[in-house]
Amino acid sequence: MLFNACSTKKDAFINRNWHSLNTKYNTLYNGNIAFEEGRNTLNDTYQDDYFEVLPIERLEVSGEIKLDSEDNNPNFLIAEEKATKAIQRHSMDIKDEERNPQIDEAFLLLGKARYFDERYIPALESFNYILNKYSQSDKLNEASIWREKVNIRLENDDLAIKNLKRLMKYERLKDQEYADARAMMAQAFINLNAPDTAVQNLKVASHYTSKNPEKGRYYYIIGQLYNQLGYKDSANYAFDKVIDLNRKSPRVYMINAKIEKLKNTEITAENKEEVLEYLTNMELNRENRPFLDNIYRQLAEFHLAQESDSLALVYFNKSLRVSQNKPKLNALNYENLAEYNFYESVYKPAGAYYDSVLTNLNENTKKFRAIKKKRDNLEDVIKYEDIVQYADSVITVYQMPKDEQLAYFGKHIEELQKAKEAAQKKEKERITDGFAAFSNSKGGKENKGKFYFYNITSLGYGQNDFKNRWGNRELTDDWRWSDKSVINNENVALQNVVGANDSLSVVSEDEKFSLDYYMDRLPTDVTVIDSLKTERNFANYQLGLIYKEKFNENLLAAGKLENVLASNSEERLILPSKYNLYKIYEEVDSPLKEAMKADIIANHGDSRYAEILLNPQAVLANSSDSPEKRYENLFKQYKDQQYLQVITGAEENINRFTGDPIVPKFEMLKANAIGRLQGFELFKEALNYVALTYPNNPEGKKAEQMIAEQLPKLEPKEFSPETDSKGTSNWKVVFPFKRSNTENALKLMELLDKSIEDLKYKNVVSRDIYNLEDQFVVVHGFKSKEFALGYAELLKNNKDYRVADENFVVLSENYKIIQVHKNIIDYRNTLLTPKP
Repeated sequence: MLFNACSTKKDAFINRNWHSLNTKYNTLYNGNIAFEEGRNTLNDTYQDDYFEVLPIERLEVSGEIKLDSEDNNPNFLIAEEKATKAIQRHSMDIKDEERNPQIDEAFLLLGKARYFDERYIPALESFNYILNKYSQSDKLNEASIWREKVNIRLENDDLAIKNLKRLMKYERLKDQEYADARAMMAQAFINLNAPDTAVQNLKVASHYTSKNPEKGRYYYIIGQLYNQLGYKDSANYAFDKVIDLNRKSPRVYMINAKIEKLKNTEITAENKEEVLEYLTNMELNRENRPFLDNIYRQLAEFHLAQESDSLALVYFNKSLRVSQNKPKLNALNYENLAEYNFYESVYKPAGAYYDSVLTNLNENTKKFRAIKKKRDNLEDVIKYEDIVQYADSVITVYQMPKDEQLAYFGKHIEELQKAKEAAQKKEKERITDGFAAFSNSKGGKENKGKFYFYNITSLGYGQNDFKNRWGNRELTDDWRWSDKSVINNENVALQNVVGANDSLSVVSEDEKFSLDYYMDRLPTDVTVIDSLKTERNFANYQLGLIYKEKFNENLLAAGKLENVLASNSEERLILPSKYNLYKIYEEVDSPLKEAMKADIIANHGDSRYAEILLNPQAVLANSSDSPEKRYENLFKQYKDQQYLQVITGAEENINRFTGDPIVPKFEMLKANAIGRLQGFELFKEALNYVALTYPNNPEGKKAEQMIAEQLPKLEPKEFSPETDSKGTSNWKVVFPFKRSNTENALKLMELLDKSIEDLKYKNVVSRDIYNLEDQFVVVHGFKSKEFALGYAELLKNNKDYRVADENFVVLSENYKIIQVHKNIIDYRNTLLTPKP
């Protein structure tokens, strides 16, 4: 009888019940347990992003479409295996009809396990199988809702909405099923950027669901959507519903709802005390400890709005200290700290904070690119501000009378001595307290409780207590007598006194407290001071442009440019500084605008800036004489190897358009022309000038890159040996001509082109400028020296050509060296001179 009951081919009462019970209480039971464990694991590890609209379903997805299980949660794999086992062993498909009433649940479990395993296509097959095969199943509505979940994950939102509408219209759904269907419709509308429709569906879902955690989540999402639509009152009403649920839904919803309500509340003189008290109570509530990172950030923003900067900084740092695995929150906190330091002109800490922002952002986001650009610009700010600060400090002290200089350094030495004495006193007290505590500790007494190092709480307390009493000590013998903490504190203080070129390790104790040490390092040469002034003025000019163009900080920019004008700067900086000041005054509608305009016209009437101010329309209309058109014409001359004309033309335009953004392009073009005409050394010098003069322009950065990467490759002057060169090397036949003999050079080029065509060669002929006096006509592309020599001999002897012009054969690598270093004489002496 037992054997007969095991058969899946007999449609008998005992067979149906035996397989049904085995399916329900064995395979499916274990499968459902594994499935629930998998879901619990997902819920425990999933973190909602409260800076974005929450998804309806708490499920972290990788965004990849999978067909097979790929190292995902093993519990879902077990659940799938159990469901598959139930189907394979207990399905009773007799006459195309399923007789085991538990198999539809097995397929449902199979689909859900695949869904949470992110294998949506196989999951869709499982749900569709239920809908197509089990028309009388009580799981049809649930399977339909799960199918639409899959469609939403596959971005088939319109199809999901259509199917869910049909389901709600034609099928009788239980309250929870109806809530689930409405919630998934809301998700589809959110994905389609229809928040108003999503709100209506979520309201219905929150009414019908019997699960309080879902109610809390739905209410919170409704509040977020109302905020997105700009309806703050409606959003606050939804957040109040979340708060009213209190402990019935997860506390994280309530805390974030309170914070969102505060964000929607306008802080006034009448309510600011009440808001602060509300936030403080949230901070002090022990139940809110897991959410202190968000609470601290809200307190920081409150104090920042009230201009209590010091308190705001404290709470931003508190939020960072307690935040765990919340990169977006960390990024916002670091960004606030970076901006505060930037506006306080503390640029190095600002740069460090921006670096921390970047480490907490996804590299593929628009936010990351914006912060990265700001950080890169800040690098230039830090560089130039350091130059200004150093130069101002040295110049200020240099300009003091000697007795004031002595008093200035004497005061500094007194401060160092006081700092040293205070540090020694504090260290002495710490050592004394440490010995007293050590003598009273349990180190030599009987330990009647648990072993100290097994108790994590006691161990942590002990570590903190040790640091408070003894400081940070290295693990060495006689650690109690260590004096390293004093030395370290002195070094930190000394760093602000010793110049950038002095090493702390070579400064003796006596020198640090000696007036002569500082007086000897103060420049006395006027040329050094003049050089510092020049560097400072240029740095102020660059800072003015950076603040104006890259940070849109007109106040800071104006201050820097006004400093340039007040500091007897070079002539090349005065006019562009005035014009940029005029543009700033114009933008902020300053009364100084007209005075600056009159100054430019009166004192620089022949400049392009004066032309623009007097008749901007005429300047725009005359585009043929614009800087861009002039650059374009010069670049064409460069391509035509008219290098001398390019150099002189670039110099003329640099002087004409001083301060214009196109000047670095003229400088770079000039540098390249110098390299082509005058060789490596002058090219290197010109590139260095561009890199140092325009470091924050694309051309300056390009020059710096060329100096680092290309110049080392071009620098070698040694020629490759040609006597033993064989194989597939590239050779050239070169015909030297004077620049004054261009007509004959061009005639030879025509003859060479004809010969190559007649001989059906694939070589190329070019005319290359060598220097101011010489040029070459070159036939490129010979595979061997013998081939090149044979071609030269053919040109000389063939009656159709009879080329009698001087020529020589050269290896391509050596020809490149000749052109780069302009050392044809060295080449002739080294390789072309016959050896005795």
